[in-house]
Amino acid sequence: MKVYYNNSCKICKTEIDFYKKQKIDEIQWVDITDGSSVTRDTGKKSHTLLRRLHVEENGKIIGGAEAFLVLWKNMPKYRFLYRILKLPIIF
Repeated sequence: MKVYYNNSCKICKTEIDFYKKQKIDEIQWVDITDGSSVTRDTGKKSHTLLRRLHVEENGKIIGGAEAFLVLWKNMPKYRFLYRILKLPIIF
């Protein structure tokens, strides 16, 4: 799974740095501000990528709140958040 995040946003960077400490090998962290080819890889415009967290899972690009659900689903320490927030009455 790839996580596309805005490293120039202090709040985003702080949260992602916290997640990175979990050292989950299956998650690739991609800083969208490094000038790489993320717009081509994701099919999203740079301003769209900068505004929200995006993840790629099974070839599908997911953004916003749903991206956090996918991320948490893949992080054992945060899987409980996924299970709670994925309930139909919440999400």
